[in-house]
Amino acid sequence: MPRDLPVGNGNVLVNFDEKYRIRDVYYPHVGQENHTVGRVNHFGVWVDGQFAWVQDGWTIDRKYFKEALVTDVLLHNDKLKLEIRVHDMVDYYNDFLVREFHVKDLSGQDRKVRLFFHQDFSIAEHDVGDTAFYDPRTGAVIHYKKNRWFLMSASGNNNQKLGVDQWAIGKKNMDGMEGTFRDAEDGQLGCNAIAQGSVDSTVSINVDVPARGEGLAHYWMCFGKNYEDVAALDSLIRNEDVTHIVPRNQNYWRLWVNPEHTDFLGLPTKVVDLYKRSLLIIRTQVDNGGAIIAANDHDITQFARDTYSYMWPRDGALVAYAMSKAGHRDMTQRFFSFCHDVIKDSGYLLHKYNPDKSLASSWHPWIRDGHLDLPIQEDETALVLWSLWQHFRKFRDIEFVRTVYDKLIINGADFLVKYRDPETKLPRPSHDLWEERYGVHLFTVASVIAGLHAAASFCQALGEVGRAKTYQEAADEVRDAMIKYMWNDEEKRFCRMATRTEDGYTLDMNIDAAMYAVFAFGGLSPHDEKVVATMKAIKDRLWIKTDVGGCARYENDYYHQISQDVKAVPGNPWFICTMWLAQYQIAGARSQDNLREAVEIMEWVADHALPSGVLAEQVHPYNNSPLSVSPLTWSHATFVTCVLEYLDRRRQLMTESVFSHTIVPV
Repeated sequence: MPRDLPVGNGNVLVNFDEKYRIRDVYYPHVGQENHTVGRVNHFGVWVDGQFAWVQDGWTIDRKYFKEALVTDVLLHNDKLKLEIRVHDMVDYYNDFLVREFHVKDLSGQDRKVRLFFHQDFSIAEHDVGDTAFYDPRTGAVIHYKKNRWFLMSASGNNNQKLGVDQWAIGKKNMDGMEGTFRDAEDGQLGCNAIAQGSVDSTVSINVDVPARGEGLAHYWMCFGKNYEDVAALDSLIRNEDVTHIVPRNQNYWRLWVNPEHTDFLGLPTKVVDLYKRSLLIIRTQVDNGGAIIAANDHDITQFARDTYSYMWPRDGALVAYAMSKAGHRDMTQRFFSFCHDVIKDSGYLLHKYNPDKSLASSWHPWIRDGHLDLPIQEDETALVLWSLWQHFRKFRDIEFVRTVYDKLIINGADFLVKYRDPETKLPRPSHDLWEERYGVHLFTVASVIAGLHAAASFCQALGEVGRAKTYQEAADEVRDAMIKYMWNDEEKRFCRMATRTEDGYTLDMNIDAAMYAVFAFGGLSPHDEKVVATMKAIKDRLWIKTDVGGCARYENDYYHQISQDVKAVPGNPWFICTMWLAQYQIAGARSQDNLREAVEIMEWVADHALPSGVLAEQVHPYNNSPLSVSPLTWSHATFVTCVLEYLDRRRQLMTESVFSHTIVPV
């Protein structure tokens, strides 16, 4: 189920599902730990003796305020004759979630409404040894285990009443007990004082709503390492006047999402809106310690028994590239520092990492054919160097580069030089970006060329001419080997993957959208006839021939496969793969007219996003419903990249047009 309303601040991430229920609560890192492990935290309303959970009988319009990480959700219930507008946010500075409820009567009578909030925690991702209790000092319910504390409180009746009105605390998922949320359905809670073990809680607040008028209420959740932490945050909310928190957060995020003036050159409004929404969604997926997390949708565990809540260096490098281009320096610097801290002394990055910099789960073996084999995706090391060079070109922050130069840049580049076939000069085999195949991949080879070129550029800038020459020569050798060994004369295009044999390579000629990398990172010109032929094959064979459209990942893609009609639906449409076609159109444009197709693709992305602006990994090829994780950070970053590359290229073409029409006096 998609998580289409994430809110967070880099320490806390809270996800709502499509039925507007809290499903994921991450703290103290984005992606680590998920204290609900994806379980439903219910929200319900009681009025006039009737009760309804938010998933029962409510129409829900799930959106955000423009240019802010503050939700603007409208709930409507004909049976209860109520309309509720809700604004949810994790404070940009303090670690608390605030939910503001504007409850409107539609019946024409004065109403006494009760709002119920259910907390189903498994603190530190297991429910052994949790404690929940009512705290009379704060008028709140608190859950804790070790150094993870959560305080839930509220204010009702236009903030005249502070603290929860009623509460229920009890056992869950044992001895036939579903949880305390069932206690809410009669409109009353039992007010048990404490429970331990596998426990949950429900709290309620009262809201008096005048006929045809509105009542105001707030709910908040504070995060900390001990009682003093959460009690202090609770006191801050009470003393500050909670009604100020919504506009304060709106103002902050509007400033954040516009770090510098951008002229969007007439791009459609929906494209500009999605560009800014993508920047904000990306921010929710980035931990303040530097980890750029791939996705935080716990439902994927039902498919793979693992999550996407990890830092893949490749995903992170591409997201960092987008955010650097968008003007966000500090966040991307923290990512490069993270990579500096975890890279091996030998110069390679491993498969993926947890947000606390520990090594994450992996399915890449350390042994192959009886010998040690590095369990890596070499493009991950290479693209970090490439992305870091793009960052430096944007900000010229040499003081920061100095801190990562030796261990990250030099050691990483030395590894790329050495990790090559001594005869052919192509990189040695590693795992591909899709994590499905082992060999020499076109995407990886193009990434290595880019990483070596970036290292050479750093060394040249710093006057290390010898090293610069070594890295540039290696980059040229890899590029020449790519053309020699990975181009297929019979099919007139590049291969997806090459497998080493005694006298050369066997080529995998399956069409793969990732072959776009051959131009994307500067390996070959987009006008090179070999690039043109390869990209034409991608578009011709991978475009989905349904009303949904979009570009598949590769032919007969099995992952979440919907259709066996491979000719019409070679795979599900992926947002990143579709936008790679736009990037190609942008890179190869010789006139402004050539950019029209790229704009159409960006509009396609905006049209196929969720109403909130969230982009999943892929969508259903027949009904456009989101598939796999949602949101996918990489999807949003690629959209940001597309928009900024489009603007750069259009400005270049405008300038070239001016100069070409300038009459130079003799």
